[in-house]
Amino acid sequence: MSDKDATVARAVLQQCLGASLMVKPAEEGSEAEYVQIERGMVIYICFFKGATDDILPKMVSSLLNLRLCESSSGKMVSVLDLPGSLLIVPQATLGGRAKGKAMQYHNNVNKEDGLRLYEAFVGLCENELSAKENVKVEHGTYGNRQVLKLDTNGPYTHIMEF
Repeated sequence: MSDKDATVARAVLQQCLGASLMVKPAEEGSEAEYVQIERGMVIYICFFKGATDDILPKMVSSLLNLRLCESSSGKMVSVLDLPGSLLIVPQATLGGRAKGKAMQYHNNVNKEDGLRLYEAFVGLCENELSAKENVKVEHGTYGNRQVLKLDTNGPYTHIMEF
């Protein structure tokens, strides 16, 4: 594979009936904070070295327009056509490679660029879904460990590389 064809991002898509993600753990004097969605899709996202903002519009268009969600009639439709909500989860472990008995993440983008790309990706998704009624875009916190609860009528999981 040439550098031009190198993968710069990976996403895992999971249709869901509902999902909640802890974005801030409980601390003394405060309860844990969660974001949640109803029916829609969870997108786990990881950026690799070489990723730039140029790839983001293509990623958002591809991910939101794929017919991966089951409508009430059983027909496969996009999350835009469902209409469904999105939960976007930063997932650096998608960039891991096994070396012996350990995982290494040398191909992942650095934290600063990863955060910037993740926030821009979330913003583009929010813009794309902003005109839809009863649709939410929620997202996790980049760089933090998070707890995910997911109800699915699948599992119906897909990996996309960009």
